[in-house]
Amino acid sequence: MRTLVVVPTHDEADNIAELLDGLDNHVPDADILVIDDASTDGTRAIVRARRGFGGRVQLVERDQKLGLGDAYVHAFGIALQNGYDAVVEIDADLSHDPAVLPTMLDLARRDISLVIGSRYVPGGSVVGWPRRRTWLSRWGNRYAAIALGLAINDATAGYRVYLADTLRRIDLEAVRAEGYGFQIEMTYRAVATGCSIVEVPITFRDRIAGDSKMSGNIVREAFLLVTWWAIRDAVTLQRRRRAYQHHD
Repeated sequence: MRTLVVVPTHDEADNIAELLDGLDNHVPDADILVIDDASTDGTRAIVRARRGFGGRVQLVERDQKLGLGDAYVHAFGIALQNGYDAVVEIDADLSHDPAVLPTMLDLARRDISLVIGSRYVPGGSVVGWPRRRTWLSRWGNRYAAIALGLAINDATAGYRVYLADTLRRIDLEAVRAEGYGFQIEMTYRAVATGCSIVEVPITFRDRIAGDSKMSGNIVREAFLLVTWWAIRDAVTLQRRRRAYQHHD
């Protein structure tokens, strides 16, 4: 199964080498695509100096900070154009352990459409977050699950494996959200297309080096989008019921 591991970066010089080492150790046959948004701290130089750069390791350099969602959609297009069978999302800040990736890929080989590295299933955990941030994350996931009817414990998770066929079924050009909202939107769209989804427990570790990219705007965007999708779905369902009753 040809696999592309996508790593979005913005000023991750303190972490990127260690992440690439971990990917080399645990998924040596996978290709790696770093999508860098306007780093100024030497991230790009570290990637360019990597053994295998220009072959197994590729770098896309973008002059503006266009965001996580835009980076992944761009990478998904590259993966589909180049015939990959599976695409991995993984954060550059070492919060996701590459040692779990072989298990996730094994499930993808069994034709699981989307495999999510989950903090909130039995065996999963979060290390290093303050209580308020953990509460916010759990509450956000519960709200998304209830509002959108998602039987998913960690819809905001950023550690994932998508089968290429799954990405083809999702209208990627219509995806607009960023951050938490992007992961929820992709989960929502995957469920809407009837994709099979499995959550694998992971230990999520808060970054030690570098600055967090999370902001209040990203959280608010996710809340507003989830609310809008829920209202839209409710209105659509009501219209269908009325149309069905009228037809009878």
